[in-house]
Amino acid sequence: MQNNKIGLYVSAVLAGLMLLSSTLFVVDQRQFGVVYSFGQIQSVITEPGLNIKLPPPFQNVSYIDKRLLTLDNADTEPMLTAEKQRVVIDWYARWRITDPSQYIRNVGLDENAGAIQLARVVRNAFQEEINKRTVKELLSLKRDELLENVKREVLTAVKGAKPWGVDVIDVRITRSDYVDAITESVYRRMEAERKRVANELRSTGAAEGEKIRADADRQREVTVANAYREAQKIKGEGDAEAARLYADSFGRDANFAQFYRSLEAYKTTFSKKSDVMVVDPSSDFFKALRSSASANAPAAKK
Repeated sequence: MQNNKIGLYVSAVLAGLMLLSSTLFVVDQRQFGVVYSFGQIQSVITEPGLNIKLPPPFQNVSYIDKRLLTLDNADTEPMLTAEKQRVVIDWYARWRITDPSQYIRNVGLDENAGAIQLARVVRNAFQEEINKRTVKELLSLKRDELLENVKREVLTAVKGAKPWGVDVIDVRITRSDYVDAITESVYRRMEAERKRVANELRSTGAAEGEKIRADADRQREVTVANAYREAQKIKGEGDAEAARLYADSFGRDANFAQFYRSLEAYKTTFSKKSDVMVVDPSSDFFKALRSSASANAPAAKK
């Protein structure tokens, strides 16, 4: 009998603890806590901490993320530009849930439901804006204007007659490209254009190089000609001055002039040791040598 009472007490305590645990719940600082009562939203807990509710099935609680969420585009379906070019863009959106009650009523019970619907709205906004613009505008500074328009259209959709209870912080394009079917032809056309420009630049460079070389050759010829003319002028002046000095010196002493000319002739004639000449010693060519020998003979006798 005593054992039955102890078991009953233990069972009661366990049941009480289970009942108490079902009435307590903790809300994390990264979440909203939504309390339901028979399928209807009873309250939304926005502050972190320990909270109390009625035990199931009277009340239940679910959690929704309050952090900044990122939605990445995974759709590869092409869009048409103003000139009917098919392009594929990769984009992402940054968003968060701001009103859990509105979100649950108009969107869904979890973040995935909002991401699916938001992806559709963002894609439609991109399609509408890209249809108005060319590929060049899509790749230019006008992209910022496009993104602002897309963000404004998305905000208009999520804050319309049935607000989603979300806020879209930013929308960005990460990549824009042609579809695979025409990418190769575009690359070939770009390659041909680059080759044409390169060949044109090479031709222009070659022509400019020839022009520079021709001008350099002309300047070299002019410089050499001027230098040769100046050298000849100086040489002529030197020859004239030398001739004047020779004439002045030779005019003073005819014998010295004759002797000097003979020495110059000897120096020119006997410039090498291997030179051999057969001449008559009695000729006038050796007159200076004979005179020198006659002058040295008396000195030797003394």
